[in-house]
Parts: sequence; C-alpha cells; structure tokens
Amino acid sequence: MLKKKKKSFALKLRNYFFTGVIVLIPIGFTLYLSKFLINLSTKLVPAGLNPNTYLPYSIPGIEIVLTLVFITIVGSLSLSFLGKKFLQIIDDLFKKIPILRTIYSAIGQMTESFTNQDGNKKSVVLIEYPRK
Repeated sequence: MLKKKKKSFALKLRNYFFTGVIVLIPIGFTLYLSKFLINLSTKLVPAGLNPNTYLPYSIPGIEIVLTLVFITIVGSLSLSFLGKKFLQIIDDLFKKIPILRTIYSAIGQMTESFTNQDGNKKSVVLIEYPRK
C-alpha cells in the first residue's frame, strides 16, 4: 500500500487560500464589471427617455436591460473574425505580464473546462504498459 504524506496545516491553508482566490476573481470581476456598466448606462440614457427623471418614483431596470444588451453585443462581436483576433491579442498580452499570467491562465483553463462546446471531451484511460 502507498502511504499518503500528511500535508502540514500551513500548506493546506495556503492551498485553500489560493483556490479561493482563483474561484473568487472571475466572480468578483464579473460583479464589478456589471456594477460599472449599470452605473455607466445610467449616465448614457438621455433624460427624456429615462423614466426615473420625470416620474415621482424611481423605476429600476432600464440600466440592467442596457447592461444585458451591451454584454450580448460584446458576446456577438467576440464571435466574429475581428473579435477573435482582438481577444487573441488581449490573451497574448495577459500571458506576458508576470503576476497576471498565472491567474489569467488558471481562469482561462477553468472557463475552458466548463464551456467545452466542441463535444470532444477528454478522459483519462488506463493502458497497460508494457503489455503481456
């Protein structure tokens, strides 16, 4: 039997911390970007079209709808030829920055594993080597 080496408490704590950071960075970035876009879209809507300026009460939602439309447009542009080239340039740039390289690569691999749309799933197999 193989004996497992026990990891020290500090090593486990460090691994938990870095795993938490890798999980929370994309979530936090998405929430921050959404909040930024909602605040930006509040300023972009003309006062004549924004019901919050002429009604006696506030109706939240226009900013959220505009943010969803903007995210959808960015998604459609990123699937085009020029969008893919632009994303490749951004990808190459992030891979050259020392600290961001590690975080960006980990997030990219995690995202890629969750969004494998090609259908060519990779799996682990056991091959007897050397064969009898």
